[in-house]
Amino acid sequence: MKTIDIIAGARPNFMKIAPIIRALEAHRSAGGALRYRLVHTGQHYDARMSGDFFTQLGIPEPQVNLEVGSGTQAEQTAAILVRYEQLLLEAPCDVCLVVGDVTSTMACAIAAQKLRVPVAHVEAGIRSGDWSMPEEINRMVTDSITNWFFTTSDVANENLRRSGVGEERIFFVGNTMIDTLLANMARLRPPPFFEELGLSAGNYFVVTLHRPANVDTAQGFAALLSAIGESTRGLPTVFPVHPRTAKTLQEVSALPPNVHLVDPQPYLEFNYLVKNARAVITDSGGITEETTVMRVPCLTLRDSTERPETVTVGTNELIGTDPARIKPAMDRLFAGEWKKGGIPPLWDGQTATRIVAALDSLLMPAAGR
Repeated sequence: MKTIDIIAGARPNFMKIAPIIRALEAHRSAGGALRYRLVHTGQHYDARMSGDFFTQLGIPEPQVNLEVGSGTQAEQTAAILVRYEQLLLEAPCDVCLVVGDVTSTMACAIAAQKLRVPVAHVEAGIRSGDWSMPEEINRMVTDSITNWFFTTSDVANENLRRSGVGEERIFFVGNTMIDTLLANMARLRPPPFFEELGLSAGNYFVVTLHRPANVDTAQGFAALLSAIGESTRGLPTVFPVHPRTAKTLQEVSALPPNVHLVDPQPYLEFNYLVKNARAVITDSGGITEETTVMRVPCLTLRDSTERPETVTVGTNELIGTDPARIKPAMDRLFAGEWKKGGIPPLWDGQTATRIVAALDSLLMPAAGR
């Protein structure tokens, strides 16, 4: 038997681990020798950012919760390092599987490698080139000490090759976030406020903003919201507010009347909103993948993206952080001139199965079965 620690700490992780857990459980039911231990670092501890996702996506209760809670980047990193190291010293595993690019991903990878536990990174190799983003630092550090790389695109593969990673360590498997989306598409449901706000399919917008460049100053944030309110031509615009964003919103004196603030939404309700929106305006990376698969136009308020396939293949466009660039893009949308987009290779709902097959081959070579 071989035990895999599956690390989850923040909202983006939960969509990525759910299909891997299902695939490992199917593997075990079929007589496979891989087992897992789910480790929740507690980086996101609010139920709206964590607990709801476990319930809706059928993720089992974690065997371990490190309960690191809030803090600065350094404080959270330090707490995770200390607590995960202690867990490994008391109860070792055979491989540490980390996903995405949050603080928990980097910290657990470091703790594991220092104790000579191999690291597998799901969503490896993606790069934005923007070192001002904490996530970019997390990606670079994690990939610099990863043993096995599970990738979402040829671009990610090439990024790894350029950094000196050998082909035998790169596994192009697809996108586990899309596994989760496709598995739950029929279960998506409207949030309670859908009718109350007068929303109907194709006649509202969804906004998500949380990057420091967009939300950390009240003046700049207010300018973005004003441009969004004007360019959406009075249509309802639903804005689920990230806790980070809520702090700056308190300093914004007035919102456009068609912008409606709501709490962070559970997975099924949020993706129902996205699926039925006329378009999404965001600075998130993961959402651009979901809009691509759902063929929903997406405007990303960033100057770079670590997911270029959502632009070159999908429905996403980089608009930048200048509020003046929002209206021309929205005018094209209203004129019916937005690209239709396609779906990147291997974003087919079978990624987790490919990951488990690769792990089985790596951890249980034929001679040792």
